[in-house]
Amino acid sequence: MRRSIVWDGAGQLKYEIREIVAVAKKLEAMGMHILFENIGDPIQKGEDLDPWIKDIITGLAAEDSSYRYTDTQGEPATRKFLAAEVNKRGGCRITENDLLFFNGLGDAVAKIFGFLKREARVIGPAPAYSTLSSAEASHSGYEHLTYQLDPGKGWQPDLADIEMKIRYNPSIAGILLINPDNPTGAVYPPETLAAMVDIARKYDLFVVCDETYAHIVYADGVKTHLSEVIGDVPGMALRSISKEYPWPGGRCGWIEVFNQDRDSEFAAYIKSLLDAKRLEVCSTTLPQLSIPLVMGDPRYPAHLERRNRMFEQRAREMHAVLSTVKGITVNMPKGAFYVTVLFDDGVLNDRQTLPIANPRAKEYIEEIVRDVPVDKRFVYYLLGAEGICVVPLTGFCCTLKGFRVTLLECNDEVRTQLWHTLARSIETYLNAD
Repeated sequence: MRRSIVWDGAGQLKYEIREIVAVAKKLEAMGMHILFENIGDPIQKGEDLDPWIKDIITGLAAEDSSYRYTDTQGEPATRKFLAAEVNKRGGCRITENDLLFFNGLGDAVAKIFGFLKREARVIGPAPAYSTLSSAEASHSGYEHLTYQLDPGKGWQPDLADIEMKIRYNPSIAGILLINPDNPTGAVYPPETLAAMVDIARKYDLFVVCDETYAHIVYADGVKTHLSEVIGDVPGMALRSISKEYPWPGGRCGWIEVFNQDRDSEFAAYIKSLLDAKRLEVCSTTLPQLSIPLVMGDPRYPAHLERRNRMFEQRAREMHAVLSTVKGITVNMPKGAFYVTVLFDDGVLNDRQTLPIANPRAKEYIEEIVRDVPVDKRFVYYLLGAEGICVVPLTGFCCTLKGFRVTLLECNDEVRTQLWHTLARSIETYLNAD
């Protein structure tokens, strides 16, 4: 074309979680059975929606009012309900005017970074969740700025690293955190969250906390919302029904905004998100209508507790098997439904392989492993040899070598086989050199 039409940040849009599916689909076409452990979709992995939740949703689908437009910010009754839920926790208080709905958190993230001034950077964790890191990098046109999560301390954030990077980089305007964390399953204690808020206060920043998994916390984790520790610092929490009902296909997420009246610049930024949403009219009505009915139902706390126990038990199953394998580090997660397996320094190289029985698959894998990070090489060989699709850790905006696997498989026999196959494959691979 006579001039470039591609914006500077286009090359930063990376989503390894789904990009690996293209490889898996080619192997499927070659006759291989693939176990997809790459994406956090509980329904796809066999979890059934509780019948009473399904009854509420199907009942709403029968009502004509579910098919109308709703307010741009979101259904008024739903926003009032959610504001009341926030206020029950103590800490920062909000009103229904501090909530804004989106068509899933992917839509919210695109707006949050898309309408942020390009020179204003947001520092986030490494390993990073790809949607957040890619959106921040794309808006700026540069690589995502990160602070380190320490695998030696249960993937807790390195507070000294955060402050040092903020102190010497005046372009940083905000701190991003994910609690519970994706991809590591770490849960941050209240004092860690409070310390991160203190850093934001000290350097006059805002805080963004992805709370997608806020209600998936195991017995030895402490559930803490940003609203409980944010104090007078401007910030926002990102919430969703996708993992909690679970209803990922509902594409229904929202942000809870804190202290927008404390800073005129932050208030103007939040107004720009609402103005941008007005151009779309509103987000989908039916899922919003379900929230007070589902989350306000007396059966909902038991629903959350049952799922927490289920995922914790699966995490213990995993840890009992993989923690015995030499050459890797596996921290027991405390929330969400992911496990990050970290290879020890120096154990991977570009000569290791796994035996692949399918000749076409073998040829294909050997072609695509050229010039890829060494953890991605393992992931490709695992996919070709065993049909297990996981995500390389270098795909989460970090230099550490490993992979993420989900705890979502509902078939007990398949899940047990998965852990043992992973253990055997890692041992075989590390001894193949």
